Amino acid sequence: MAAENAPTAGEYIQHHLQHLQKNFQFESVTQTSIIDFSVFNLDSVFYSLVLGVIGCFILWRGARRATSGVPGRFQAAVEILAEMVETQAKGVIHNEKSRKLVSPLALTVFVWIFLMNFMDMLPVDLIPQAWHAAGPALGFKDYMRVVPTADLSTTLGLSVSVLLLCFFYNIKIKGLGGWTHELFTAPFGAHPLLWPFNFLMQIIEFVAKTVSHGMRLFGNMFAGELVFMLIALMGGAFTLSATGIGLAIGHVVAGTVWTLFHILIITLQAFIFMMLTLIYVGQAHDAH
Repeated sequence: MAAENAPTAGEYIQHHLQHLQKNFQFESVTQTSIIDFSVFNLDSVFYSLVLGVIGCFILWRGARRATSGVPGRFQAAVEILAEMVETQAKGVIHNEKSRKLVSPLALTVFVWIFLMNFMDMLPVDLIPQAWHAAGPALGFKDYMRVVPTADLSTTLGLSVSVLLLCFFYNIKIKGLGGWTHELFTAPFGAHPLLWPFNFLMQIIEFVAKTVSHGMRLFGNMFAGELVFMLIALMGGAFTLSATGIGLAIGHVVAGTVWTLFHILIITLQAFIFMMLTLIYVGQAHDAH
């Protein structure tokens, strides 16, 4: 039987959508008041860093184990992945020197985002239940979200990093003067009356690409996380009754089907983010 003090469905989902946050406050130099400088989602930062280290370690091990002889399964998998990324990079970025940096970066982005997405495959309550006992004992709140890419601050942080990389290559390839000229003369022409409209369109393009880049990944992963929570509620409604047993069976069936389908989603979203990164960096190499 369900416990009488068990949370409602709404309370359960609301609790699982809360981040473990920390307000970092700094005392103003000129004033005695305290300024709330920023709020960090500590769970997203922690899992992003841990999974980033794991991803780099996997790629490092693949490179270290590389041999000219018959490759093992692990080396073959890493080589296939690296060749796939390099092939995609060659089709978008024609500057060979740039690909020496962009191709490994794109490979790292793909592996990193896949690992962050893969956290959604863990049972919904596995880590939060462990944190339920450890968190308050350590002085933290009883909140824990384990999918960094279901956090908008993470995905927008990644997309802004790609934007900064595009700025870097715009200046490196075209020069500061050349890129500035492009900002004010494309896409409508070089007439001085068109400069404000050209610049506005360029800013809109950069903002739209950055926001859509991050929002696409966030939206898909947030929706997937929410579906897993709804499926978990079906299993949590188990009772010794026809309805309760039916919900438990539905929980197993729906969870299995959605998990198998979600494997494709997390891989596809990592690939799409990687490809858009290559495309946007490739566009920074092209002159309008």
